This record gives sequence, structure tokens and C-alpha cells, in this order.
Amino acid sequence: MDFLNTLNPNQKQAVFSTSKHIRIIAGAGSGKTRVLISRIAYLIEKMGVFPSSIVAITFTNKAANEMKERLNNYSGDKAAGVHVSTIHALCVRILREDGPHINLPRNFTVLDQDDQKSILKEAIKEKGIEKGKYNIHSLLDYVANNKAADISVERALELAGNHFDEKEKASLYQFYVERQTALYALDFDDLLLKTVKMFAHHPKVLEKWQHRFNFIHVDEFQDIDQVQYTLIKQLANGTNQVYVVGDPDQTIYTWRGADVNIIMQFEKDFSPCETIVLNQNYRSTPHILNGANSLIKYNQYRVDKDLFTTKESDEKITHCSFSSEDHETKWIANTVKKRFEKGGKYKEVAILYRANYLSRSMEKACLDAQIPYIIYGGTRFYDRAEVKDMLSYLRMITHSDDLAFLRSINMPRRGIGDKTLDTLRDKAKENKTSLFDTLVSEKLFSSKIQSSLDQYTAMIIKWKELFINQDLYHTLEMVANESGLRTFYEANNETDRLENIKELINDVLGFQHQYPEAGLDEYLQMVQLYGDKNEISQGDYLQLMTIHAAKGLEFDTVFVIGLSEGIFPSERTMEEGKRGLEEERRLAYVAFTRAKNKLYLSEVTGFSFVLNRVRMRSRFIEEISDKHVDHIGINYDYHNPREINMNRKMVTTAFPEPTQKSEPLLYKVGDQVIHTVFGIGLILSIKGGLAEIAFEYPHGVKQLMAHHPSLSKMEDIYDTSKN
Repeated sequence: MDFLNTLNPNQKQAVFSTSKHIRIIAGAGSGKTRVLISRIAYLIEKMGVFPSSIVAITFTNKAANEMKERLNNYSGDKAAGVHVSTIHALCVRILREDGPHINLPRNFTVLDQDDQKSILKEAIKEKGIEKGKYNIHSLLDYVANNKAADISVERALELAGNHFDEKEKASLYQFYVERQTALYALDFDDLLLKTVKMFAHHPKVLEKWQHRFNFIHVDEFQDIDQVQYTLIKQLANGTNQVYVVGDPDQTIYTWRGADVNIIMQFEKDFSPCETIVLNQNYRSTPHILNGANSLIKYNQYRVDKDLFTTKESDEKITHCSFSSEDHETKWIANTVKKRFEKGGKYKEVAILYRANYLSRSMEKACLDAQIPYIIYGGTRFYDRAEVKDMLSYLRMITHSDDLAFLRSINMPRRGIGDKTLDTLRDKAKENKTSLFDTLVSEKLFSSKIQSSLDQYTAMIIKWKELFINQDLYHTLEMVANESGLRTFYEANNETDRLENIKELINDVLGFQHQYPEAGLDEYLQMVQLYGDKNEISQGDYLQLMTIHAAKGLEFDTVFVIGLSEGIFPSERTMEEGKRGLEEERRLAYVAFTRAKNKLYLSEVTGFSFVLNRVRMRSRFIEEISDKHVDHIGINYDYHNPREINMNRKMVTTAFPEPTQKSEPLLYKVGDQVIHTVFGIGLILSIKGGLAEIAFEYPHGVKQLMAHHPSLSKMEDIYDTSKN
């Protein structure tokens, strides 16, 4: 077990601890995955724990696959017995085995978000509701919230009362649930809710799983919600060991249910409990790390820890101020370009932002500078149209469900119009059968249309028969060729789509190699649960992404843009008060600690149309200790940035003390000033700390903060009394 020799003292304590319940507070870049895997390997190799009694839960397939690979490197074949998966995949396994106890068939279908949207769009059409009246994502939230609150369709209709829109939404909810039942399908919320409910009502089933998993490990524990926590507590049963790893300072998903109270109060729920802090950072330089430390200390609700690093570097954080978004992003693009020209790689650099709209100007600057870039978290591999088309054909072989039928019937085009499909739907409802089964048993249409439909059904039936004695790889090859998809893309010279189909076939080969006993059902289940395959592993790209998307990643150089009050921290979260502000600060902490060697923070001055006011510098810049940051203003000469004095603090707190006094104004109407970017100007008016200033051509009249360090007073050269 040589891998144990590389651990630092705190990591060793976390691996060797004999406590029943253990909470690991793992700071950013502190090697938490190494510790978690080492702990599991230690239980197997040194403590004699049977691998199949160990479960490790994480929250992305990427993390689960990485854990499996590393555990295999540590423990070899023994690692295969450990159940490592996302929490949703664990629930699929439990329900496939014991779902019949709640009248759930073992071959249920898992719906991804696109499937859910398709059902809701069908519901909107069925109910005759005007297209676009309801946002699909808000309807998905409505369905999820009702399920989480255990509100049945009947209760939702009752609660809607006489409110027309609420009655409409309840009717859509009813359609959605009925459609799920007809499809024998569960969405991601159902996987958790039904497992928790089954455990609550069937104690013998719960007892079976409690006996199976005696050692429960949970990664990214700061991100779990109350339903997930309930499931973990059910499996624990007071007798099993629970080992959780997370960082309260990186709880940034409360908007999707994560609750920081869970990790903060874990010691109360699982007693006796030992807490171990991993505070040695292996990622960032001292100035980046200490700058992030000084920021996060402004949060009161946290477990205190002082991260440290043994890395050596005198490079400070650089804070830049710009006069416009275009100015900001052009300078960033030029800085990145110069780094590349000196031998750096674009993929070592990330541009992070709080909101998606902030990418517009950066994308334009990248195009102008001819910098290759990607929007990280864009269209994922399994979400690409051609991949979903192939997968819908595979679902026709296994389930022949209506959603797969509607996607595959016209791809490539077979001349089947909406009227034909509506007729088919009506007949299927009348027969109480699926669309495909209705098509097989009924001849409903004119010869041309019927002939096209007959060819389709004959093809699917043939595939079903051949699949019994055929492996996944040859099945996929057959589907790609005989469906007409490959020919269609070749005829249209759509090379990228063809390559994606080839990659899907390659993916099947990898799956078949890893799980030789698994079939098509298991592969489709894996795909539907798989939400974060990193399809861009080749090539050199500058990466643009939201800070939420950057969680868990690291880069040599990071630019965090848009650091203005109301943008970051965001206006909406600041309205939530202290709790919202603390989450925004955690988000800033996550952003800053993505950087290994260089961190840039940038802000734009002047008026913001998004905020509908003059921008103020983000408090998150002000809260970084000046020992760790260089403040520079950038003039219009991009190649020779000019430093200005930007070290005066601005009072930006949203919770001022009653006795707090504002700084006296330095200027009055008629004073002449000089601005580092706009040059000489005359103050026309001052109101609420904002000065309206007339600058020389071409800048004109601008509204600026009267206290901003880029503005200074100058002698009135036009004072005639001095002549």
C-alpha cells in the first residue's frame, strides 16, 4: 500500500481513523478524492472489509468513473466489488431489484430532461394551450416541487381552486404523471422519492439494503439535499459507518436543493462523530490561496479552516478595472494570446463569469483575436441531436415507447406529418396501446403513407428478433446503417454528426468491454443517467464557463470577469439577505480557488444597462487582503497597461451599521476633474454619490461614482479671477 506513504498527516488521520462516523472538511485542492479512495482501499486491504459491503456515492458520472479507476489502481480486482456510483444510479439499482414491492416493473424506463420536456410539450398540445404561455423549465420545476412535497395530481387540482392558470398547470401535471405511468417511466426525482418511500413503507426491504452496505461513503457532501440525506440516514440505520467528505465553503447549489446545514450539523445527527480538516492545498500559489482565505472569512456560517500551501511564488492576484466590456474582453484576449505565443496552451486558461450573458463580449473578443474557444457545459455528447436519434432507435428495440417512436419515425424524414401522427395517437388512446403497437396491428392510412409506416415497423421488428442473438456493437452498426441515418449524414456531408455516431459506437465498445454481461437495457440506463461526459478531450481551446460549471475543475490561469455589485454578487441573491450573500461569497471562493498559478479579477466601470445604474466595484475585490492583490487600471493602450491608485476602499456592505457615516464628497458642481480613461471633464451635477461629468470629445457626458479612485480633482484652469 505504497499510496499511503504520499499522504500528509491530516490525510493519514482521515484514512486510518477508527471512529464510527467521520466528517472530512476538505478545503479546495486538498486531495479529497485521494483520501476517500485511500480510505476505501485501506478498509479492504488492511481492515479485511468485504468489498461488496462498501458503497461510495458521488454526484456526477465523471467523478464516479474517476473514483472507480483510481480504486482499481489501488486495490486491483478487489475494487470491482465496491459499489461506486451517483446517488441516482444507486436508486436505479435498488428499484430494479425491489421495485415490484411498490408495483414498479423492473424494466422501467429512466426519463432524462429531454424526455420530460417532450411529455410536457405533448401535454400542452393535447390541452390546446397556447404555445409559449408557460416556460417548459418552470413547468418541470412545478412537477418536481409537487412530487417533492408529495402532492398528488388530485391534491394539485384541488389546490388550484378556481385560478385558471393554476388549474391548467395542474392538468399538465396530471397528463405528465399519467404519461409516465403508461410508459412505465421514472424521472430523476422519482428515483430518489420512490426509493425513500419504499424504504419507509417496506422495512424488510430497507433492512436488506442496510445489511448489504455497512460502510457508506459520500463525496461532495456539501451538495446534497434533504431527500438525498433522508436516503443516507435510512441506509445508515444507526449501526452502519458513515464517512462524508465535503467543504461548507463550496456549497453553491442551494438553488437546486443543496443545504449547507446538512454538513454543518452532521455531528449532531451522527454521534459519536470525528471531524478532520484537510487544510493543505496542493493547487494554488500562496497569494491566490491566502487571498481566497481572506475573502471567505467574511462568512460567519462556516467551519473555520486556514488553508496553506508549500508552493512558492511571488505572483499576486491582479485586479483590473476597465471602462467597458469590450475594453475588458479585448485586453483579456490579448493577454491570453500573448501567453499562447510564449508557449502556453489555451486549454490551461479559463474565463469564469457569474451569468451566461457575460460571455457575449468575450466570445466576440476571441473571434476577433482568432482564439479557439469553447463554451464549457454547452451541448453535451448524449444531448446532441444525432446521438439522441440513434438512442431513440435503440429504445425502440427494448421498450418501443412513444417518446422514442415520435423521435425516430421521421429521422430521417419518411413523410409522416402531424395529421398522421394525431390520427395514430387517437387510435392508440382508443385501443389503450402504444403508438408502435397500434401501428403494427392497424392499417389506418392511404397506401403511400401506410407503405412508409410498414417499412418502419418491419425494420424495428426485424431488429428486435436479431438482437436476441447479437451483441451491442453489431446492433448499433446495424441501426446506423439500416435506419438511414448514416446515409443521410453522408449525403449532406455532415462530417461532425457522422463522427459523433462513430463515437457512440466506440462508446458501446468501451461499455461492452467494461460490462461484458450487460445488455442494451443497461447501456441505455447508463446513458440516461450519464450527464457529464467530457466529450472535448482533444484540441487546444480557451474555456469559457459559468462559475457553477467550473466547480471541481482547475486551471493554470483564471480570469473572473464582471466583478460589479449586482452582477457578482448578483442582485437577486443579495435580496435574500445575509444567507444569499454568503452563498455568493462561497461562489467567489470557488472561482478564485480554480486558479493554480495566476488569477485575474476584472470589473467594468460606467453605466450598466442590465443593472440600470452605474456600476460599483464588487465587495469581493474589496474583501481580499491588499497583501495579496495588485490593483491596476487599464487605459486604451492595451499593450501598455497604466497603473493607477485603486487601493482606496469602497463601502459596499448591504448591511450597514446605523451609525455608519458616508464619506464626505470631494467635489462640487463646477469643479474640473481628470479621469484616467476619459481625460479632463467638468462636473455638471452631483446626486447620491454619483457625479454627472461632461468630458471632451469623443466621450461626452457620463455618470460616474464621485469617490471612484480613477477620478481626481485638478486646478480650475479657466478661473478668470487668477488673471
